[in-house]
Amino acid sequence: METKDEEVAAFISRIFNEIVSSPLNLALLGAIGYVAYKIIATQMEERKVKPEEPPLPKLRKQDMTMEQLKQYNGTGPEGRVLVAVNGKVFDVTKGKRFYGPGGPYAAFAGRDASRGLATFSVAASEEFDDLSDLTPVQKESVKEWETQFTEKYEYIGRLLRPGELSRNYSDGETEGESSEEEDVTRPKAE
Repeated sequence: METKDEEVAAFISRIFNEIVSSPLNLALLGAIGYVAYKIIATQMEERKVKPEEPPLPKLRKQDMTMEQLKQYNGTGPEGRVLVAVNGKVFDVTKGKRFYGPGGPYAAFAGRDASRGLATFSVAASEEFDDLSDLTPVQKESVKEWETQFTEKYEYIGRLLRPGELSRNYSDGETEGESSEEEDVTRPKAE
């Protein structure tokens, strides 16, 4: 009478003999091995630690015009990326792989992304956009995006309408201390 270990060894031996006795089984085994290798190699490559760029110093709080905002599209010497959402400017440099040059949302870098986010389009406005023609659902979407950006990225200041004057921020001032609540529908510039 065979013991459990002998039964297991005999079973494994039969399976091995079945695999190696057929060229089709060997080809399938090779294909499975190749796919497994590619999956593991890809995962190992993704885990490689990329040298992290030293973080940039915080940008001082300041309001910006569209022209000033355009300078922060990730192509400057610092590589800083700013994006405006619903009249607020955010430093999204830590999300540079998304918003920086070559990223899937690079069109938003240095621009007002409000309309693009509201309409689910990766297009951003070159000029100041008052968003007055958005539907209520789109306005709500912009507010949700603003909330997400507020939670994730550093608030820099307001996006100024043409002719609007910048506010002076003190060194320790935060968004809540000086920024009145911005509405999605901004008055049209004259």
